[in-house]
Amino acid sequence: MGKVLDELAVARYRRDGYVTPLTACSAAQAEAWHQDVRRCCGTAERAESEAGIRQPSTRVKPYLLFPWAAELVRHPAILDAVEDVIGPDILVFHTTLWWKPAGTEGFVPWHQDATYFGLAPHEHVTAWLALTPSTEAAGCVTVLPGSHKHGQLPHADRKDPAVMLSRGQSVAAPVEAQAAVPIVLQPGQFSLHDTLVLHASAPNRSTHDRIGLGISYIPARVRHIGPTRLSATLVRGTNRFDHFDLEARPAQEADAAARAVHADSIGRFWTASEAIPEMTLAH
Repeated sequence: MGKVLDELAVARYRRDGYVTPLTACSAAQAEAWHQDVRRCCGTAERAESEAGIRQPSTRVKPYLLFPWAAELVRHPAILDAVEDVIGPDILVFHTTLWWKPAGTEGFVPWHQDATYFGLAPHEHVTAWLALTPSTEAAGCVTVLPGSHKHGQLPHADRKDPAVMLSRGQSVAAPVEAQAAVPIVLQPGQFSLHDTLVLHASAPNRSTHDRIGLGISYIPARVRHIGPTRLSATLVRGTNRFDHFDLEARPAQEADAAARAVHADSIGRFWTASEAIPEMTLAH
């Protein structure tokens, strides 16, 4: 029996590549974090590298900038569920704030999270926490159950300004979208999905912004296979493997020390991502 997931829930995760819904916190706490997001991450300016990778700085790894976000990625209810899937020694590898304004065209094509992360083995799990209602009308995450069993699939970069992924990464093979399942979440609820499960999300056709945080957790035994040494944050257990430089927790909101840690981490991540070509073979 796990801390959050029973044997049947873990079996569903292994079979389908995801489990949902799970509860992290009250609606009131989710609303408090929602207001923190609006206050700290409201600017949607997208920095662009020479390779054309677009990322809004405060919406990527905000846990390195803001104490409230550092608390969020360490929330015991989320970590308990993650531990049931990957074990007790847990690192945060990456985090992205997904913000779809009401009535906008931004969407996420079918893809696997593993494609440009360069992690081995494929044991990374994403916790997707809703801070506003994530419904079908709002463009919630949609998954293709069991697709993780096919392993890493070929992807290609997609040059489309409406695509919300950093490189527009899209799976090259046709997707049987009729078998897809929407993951509907209310504020304070979260889902877990496997790094290889195919998932996507449509534009937000609702009257409210759809805001959620995707947190990439890995067991400490996982390593990055590229030449760039990356950083990560230990949030539970011990780090016996030294595959990553450990990141400092912010002491104050976006102070000089926090900004330096954040810039260093994101800079390394971009360098590593740019070095990976379009996926023509599994890595």
